[in-house]
Amino acid sequence: MTREQYILATQQNNLPRAENAQLYPVGIYGWRKRCLYFFVLLLLVTMIVNLAMTIWILKVMNFTVDGMGNLRVTKKGIRLEGISEFLLPLYVKEIHSRKDSPLVLQSDRNVTVNARNHMGQLTGQLTVGTEGAVFGHSVETPHIRAEPSQDLRLESPTRSLIMEAPRGVQVSAAAGDFKAACRKELHLQSTEGEIFLNADTIRLGNLPTGSSSSSSPGPSHSRQTVHELCVCPNGKLYLSPAGAGSTCQSSSNICLWS
Repeated sequence: MTREQYILATQQNNLPRAENAQLYPVGIYGWRKRCLYFFVLLLLVTMIVNLAMTIWILKVMNFTVDGMGNLRVTKKGIRLEGISEFLLPLYVKEIHSRKDSPLVLQSDRNVTVNARNHMGQLTGQLTVGTEGAVFGHSVETPHIRAEPSQDLRLESPTRSLIMEAPRGVQVSAAAGDFKAACRKELHLQSTEGEIFLNADTIRLGNLPTGSSSSSSPGPSHSRQTVHELCVCPNGKLYLSPAGAGSTCQSSSNICLWS
């Protein structure tokens, strides 16, 4: 045995031994253990309730891999079947109904459709209310008609109403009357053709009657029932008492102050 080993062994034998050493338990006991179990149980119940609610929502809303409820996501876009209600604005590119089925847009008040450009400016507007359809800008359509047994009315309360087409505008009333009224002037213009009025009877009411300066009123003049329709150079129409020949020239004094 070397000297160093002897010294180390002597020091270890001289160390005092600890008597009656106390042992401390390691872990969670008592009320802490009961609280831990309670929180674990509460977490487990919450997870079960959340899972049940999620399954119930998926079942009620009819969630599938193709969409939700009446909404189906296809390669061509979104397909919506049945009755749906939108509480916020809807932005779409095209809206189509099913084949041979109408497309119905219903609202408790007015239905407004806006068209905007890439800068967000309003370029067209359609509003359907109790008085009919109101267009905010110009309208381009091949056909305008009313419902059966209903009147069709085109009206511009504060501005002008213009109907034009490169190959003509046709207005027809198959089972009723056609009436055009305005506050100021009514223009019928054809640049490369004629204006054709085809009817059994054409009536022009409230036309002024021209009179000749040489004619004097008498019993025969007051009983005049046949008149000639004349036109001024500016296009104004007036009546002239009919005679053996044309009397428009002698009754053209009405064109001077027209």
